[in-house]
This record gives sequence, C-alpha cells and structure tokens, in this order.
Amino acid sequence: MRKATLEYEGPVHYDERLHVGVRCAHIGNSSMRFAAAVFRGIQCRVHGELVYVFADPIAHVSRPVPPSLRTVLTDYEAGASVFTLQLGTWAGQAAAAQVLRHAVFAQEQGIAADLMSDAADTTALHALVINRLGMPVASGRLLLPQDGIGRIGRMAVHAGGRGAGLGQAVLQALIAAAQARGDSDLMLHAQSAAVGFYQRAGFTCEGPVFEEAGIAHQAMRRRL
Repeated sequence: MRKATLEYEGPVHYDERLHVGVRCAHIGNSSMRFAAAVFRGIQCRVHGELVYVFADPIAHVSRPVPPSLRTVLTDYEAGASVFTLQLGTWAGQAAAAQVLRHAVFAQEQGIAADLMSDAADTTALHALVINRLGMPVASGRLLLPQDGIGRIGRMAVHAGGRGAGLGQAVLQALIAAAQARGDSDLMLHAQSAAVGFYQRAGFTCEGPVFEEAGIAHQAMRRRL
C-alpha cells in the first residue's frame, strides 16, 4: 500500500447494517488506485482512496502490475464474472477441492485432516468454483441418492470469498443436479452457524442439534 485517505461524512451505530463498495478506478504501469465507500442505506458515511504500488521488496524499485491481475480487474469493472463454477467428478476436481477443504476445515475449523474426505467422494458429483487466478474458492458435493434421497455435503467457501454469493451458487448447482436426476428429497447436515443460509434455500430443520467432527450440526431436508 502506498497511500490511503478517508473522509467521514457522518456517524453510524454499532448494530447498523452497512454496505462497503470498492472500485478499481485506475491501473497504471506499476500502481493501482481504488475508490472505496461505506453506505448506510443510500447515505454515504465514509469514502476514500487506496493506492497500491507493486515493488521489488529487495531492490525497492517499482514493478509492472502483473498482466493476469490487470486483466481480472479490468474485466470485473466491465461487468464480467471473475468466477467459474464447474460440475465434475472427484478425479477431475480432487486436487483443487482438497486445497480448499484443508484451508476451511483443517486450518480454520480445526477438523482432523482424515475427516475431510472419504470413499463417497469417488462416486459423488462435485461443484467447484475457481476464480480467474486459478484459486479454488468454493466447493460442495452431491452423493448418490438412496431411496430417492440425495445428500449434500462438504460445503466450503474460502474466507476471502464469503459474502460474494459463492456458497449459494454451489448449493443451487447441486440442487439443480439433484432435481435433474429425479431425486425426491435432499438431506444435509448443516453446521449450526449456517442453518439460516440453508433455510433461505428452502431447507427445514429435522430433529435435535448434534455434534459432528467436534462441531454442532443440524439435520435439514428439502423436498424437490
């Protein structure tokens, strides 16, 4: 970061809902300028500017903005998506999905590494979201149906991608796949903190809260 400036237009309260917007305003040879603002409803409460300069940390000289990053930012500001969602087999997605699961389940939530994957992965349908830099940022799986009931699991969204609708995109893709193959119901075990997320997608709670992998979970179902 080379420079950051902020201007405060008015106060907000701790429990108010705020919206934060960041826009890439200019990309030079070695620098990028971002405009940022915080809104309460339609009222701008804070606005400012962030300037980043790419530099060699040893020689202390500026370096060009990487072409891949320049393309991603330019395309995004033009309205193009910076994410790609793909459905596939474990054989084709295992490497990327394992990286994401390790970051979310093992490193962030402290779940044992041997619980991140199981034999069901090999026969499940997997949804994976990759960003334009080739990084896996969201994933989930749909198990083969039993008695017409499919099961969604291993839902994971990278911390840096939360709030961008990536989890919802994965969930809706898996729901659509279950509907297309004729499943009558969908089941899942939701972490207690994510129950509201699944309720908004039409799932309802079944039975008491229970512990799985050291974390409180809730069984949930949706009719298709």
